[in-house]
Amino acid sequence: MKKKIVIALGLVLVIIQFFRIDKENPSYEMENDFIMITNPPELVKGILKNSCYDCHSFETKYPWYTNVAPVSWWIKHHINEGRDELNFSEWATFELKRKNHKLDEIVEMVEEGEMPMSSYTWMHSEARLTDEQKTALINWTKSLQ
Repeated sequence: MKKKIVIALGLVLVIIQFFRIDKENPSYEMENDFIMITNPPELVKGILKNSCYDCHSFETKYPWYTNVAPVSWWIKHHINEGRDELNFSEWATFELKRKNHKLDEIVEMVEEGEMPMSSYTWMHSEARLTDEQKTALINWTKSLQ
C-alpha cells in the first residue's frame, strides 16, 4: 500500500511539472515607472530594485526554483498579489490620492517589518533591509508627500 502511495505521489509531482507559470514580464512605458519619475538617491534606488521590484513591478526576475511546481505557482501568486497591491511600473497612471496612500503604505509596511516579506528574504538575502536602509527608505518616501 505504501509503495502505491509513493508511486502515485511521484507521478503527480511529475505531471504537475507540465503546468508552467507565465514568466514573461509585460511591456510597459518606462516613463510611468516610479524610479524614473521620483529619481531617488542611489541608496534608495538600490533598495527599491533589490527589495521591492521583483514583486511590485513588471521587472520580475524569476529564479531557478520558479521552474518547479507547485513552488512556482505559489511564487507567481505572490507576484500577482504584489502587482495588484502596488505596481511601481504603473506609478504615473495613479491618481494623486492613490499615490499618497501607497506612499503611506510603503512607510507603514517597512516600519512594521512586513515588507519585504520574510518568505522573500529567506531566499533573497540581499533584499533584507538594515536599520539604516529602512530609515533611508522611510525618510525619502515621507519626503515625497
